[in-house]
Amino acid sequence: MNPNLDHLHPYPFAKLNALKQGITAPKDKDHIALSIGEPKHQTPSLIHEALSKHADGIAKYPTTKGIPELRQAIADWVSQRFNIASTDISIDKQVLPVSGTREALFSFAQAVIDSSKPDAIVIMPNPFYQIYEGAAILAGAEPYFINTTEESGYLPNFDSVADEIWQRCQLIFICSPGNPTGTVISEQDHIKLIKLANKFDFIIASDECYTEIYDDENNPPQGLLETAYNMGNTTFDRCVIFQSLSKRSNAPGLRSGFVAGDAEILKKYFEYRTYQGCALPLPTQYASAAAWKDEEHVKQNRVLYRQKFSAFIDILGDVCDISKPPASFYIWLKTSIADTDFAQQLFAQQNITVLPGSFLSRDADGINPGENHVRIALVAPVEECIEAANRIKHFINTLD
Repeated sequence: MNPNLDHLHPYPFAKLNALKQGITAPKDKDHIALSIGEPKHQTPSLIHEALSKHADGIAKYPTTKGIPELRQAIADWVSQRFNIASTDISIDKQVLPVSGTREALFSFAQAVIDSSKPDAIVIMPNPFYQIYEGAAILAGAEPYFINTTEESGYLPNFDSVADEIWQRCQLIFICSPGNPTGTVISEQDHIKLIKLANKFDFIIASDECYTEIYDDENNPPQGLLETAYNMGNTTFDRCVIFQSLSKRSNAPGLRSGFVAGDAEILKKYFEYRTYQGCALPLPTQYASAAAWKDEEHVKQNRVLYRQKFSAFIDILGDVCDISKPPASFYIWLKTSIADTDFAQQLFAQQNITVLPGSFLSRDADGINPGENHVRIALVAPVEECIEAANRIKHFINTLD
């Protein structure tokens, strides 16, 4: 067996199940799950229609590169969304469909890390999506954590990383909008990071699966390729973005996304994927193309999330320190007691499940930045989120 498997940490939801074990929640209250970032809004009918129309595609082997219609739809979306000339996105060299961002983020690290270098480092934010850490470990690299705390605006401070760490870095994962904080990395910080990547020769993997859920319709989150393009880096050297239909189009079960960016990096990653055997089924590809071509359902999705954030925060605003993030569907709530106690007692008293922040982070530089926070995913219907907010308010009042 791969000895690096022994260095993996239990997954956050395994820890959560253990935390709740033996607790009997009140039977007079329906369970409300706010712990998992699984969208509950309706999947648009255009996806169902495309799946049905192309159902006979299951009789054919799909290609790893994907059908031209899908790659063109992705390239057109990237061009329009991030203000990049359509002639500067090659559907043959700079776009590659993947089986959702989770699969791609993991496999990307396996493809790009040179494990023959025993001091290889993969940098990531802390707290973080645990796939980043697992991908680094199983690729034979050492995870290095940049704490994102209230003092740093819940954003990674790239200036805090010493040159000797950057010299060992082969890959950095960034997540913007952030999971679990919903914060957005600025163009200025993107520029800083791209300059560091050029100086120290590492790759930037930007997880952007939450970019289409944001508060201000006139101010969508900046993307890494957008910044690179604005800098004159029109070939997106060292820059790769990861996108998904799971959150944008409420289609987590479709397992469909894409990577885009540096053509030389994607050329080698494509070679890796031909051996990995993870091509999207043809019906999925046609459904994905339909989804990337349509923006109306995405706008309506944002309306629903704004309604939920407004109602949730209005209810809780006078009993805790809570604010609306610029993007994503998470609330990163500070707790007055230990985050694990908060989650455990909330479940025991109100039959609501939230995720302790310490389950999403590691001890680094003397602190665990996820401690005394819980992640609340506002994925349930509006009425259910309102019910949850009222129950959480009642629970917080019992802590005084």
